[in-house]
Amino acid sequence: MRKIKVCVVVASRANYGRVKFLLKALQENVDIELQILVGASLLLERFGKAINVMKEDGFEPNKAIYYTVEGETLITQAKSTGMGIIELATAFDELAPDYVVTVADRYETMATAISATYMNIPLIHLQGGEVSGNIDDRVRHAITKLADFHFVATEKSRERVIRMGEHESSVFNFGCPAMDVIASCDKSISNEHMKKYGGVGSEVDWSKPYILMIQHPVTTSYGDGFSQVESTLNALQKFESVQKVVLWPNADAGGEDVAKGIRTFREKNMSDNFHFYKNFSAEDFIRVLNNAVCAIGNSSSFLREGEFLGVPAVVIGDRQNLREHGENAIFTNYNEEEIFKALKKQIKHGRYVQGRVFGTGDAGKRIAEIIPTLKANLLKPMTY
Repeated sequence: MRKIKVCVVVASRANYGRVKFLLKALQENVDIELQILVGASLLLERFGKAINVMKEDGFEPNKAIYYTVEGETLITQAKSTGMGIIELATAFDELAPDYVVTVADRYETMATAISATYMNIPLIHLQGGEVSGNIDDRVRHAITKLADFHFVATEKSRERVIRMGEHESSVFNFGCPAMDVIASCDKSISNEHMKKYGGVGSEVDWSKPYILMIQHPVTTSYGDGFSQVESTLNALQKFESVQKVVLWPNADAGGEDVAKGIRTFREKNMSDNFHFYKNFSAEDFIRVLNNAVCAIGNSSSFLREGEFLGVPAVVIGDRQNLREHGENAIFTNYNEEEIFKALKKQIKHGRYVQGRVFGTGDAGKRIAEIIPTLKANLLKPMTY
């Protein structure tokens, strides 16, 4: 009996962290032939070239395609989407998958969804139905309407997808595959283990308290990234005795403004207890997040993985302000003093009770088991 060809598109370091255990489960399923297609920022050195991490984990991509237009502006983001459609369509034509799997809500995800849909390839969408509060919502919900099957991460997300007119039988809530990493990995941290990452800035002693910062651009407030990240960094600087670990922003429009803000601050304050990194492996990111005294910025990982771990988080601005979350997160605006107060409050509070809003850590295996039983229908009626 012919194996079902399932092509997973991985286009960013965050994408990979969230599908790693799904890839393993698909790889081990005797009924499935796994295809891996990588592209966009996953291939780029300035974003940590996370494809190398994938290969170290034992995943060899079937194809690697470049379609990120340099500039990180609104127009290059739109052009990258178009380039992605062209390149992905060619790749799908060559690989001839039975299903395409795409993740979340980025422009690469939109390109994947459009290419697969126009080529009559059934589309499986992970993390649909969520609400975050910015342009990602539009992209995410548009992909939901293109997708044939939906593996959502929360019960509220499942309800939203069904209310959008998707057939109840096509929507599954097994939780977020990112939780699988947490459930299975060693969450301890040490100087010996982390020295391989290098980075720049003051040396980090991982046995001592540190704050983790990840701040991405907000496409709906394009042009404000420099001042937004500057406020966060200035607030962090007030915690002179606490180490600060800063990760590089993603490739969304406005990313260069945020990166410039970080570079400018770094040049002026290189020795002020800050250390800057490009990327960590999925497991090592969990180590870093788990052992932080607080996480700050606007990464959804603080609301997903952070909630699962019980890590105190300060979420800034409106990039995530409508997303489901647990008790571990408090929200603030871009005011430096407000950010400082929120950080101080969260550090004083300490660890929260671990939550399970986004699943229990077995999503990848459950998704892989059900894919061979799916029956796609190219005619997709609206249901209510």
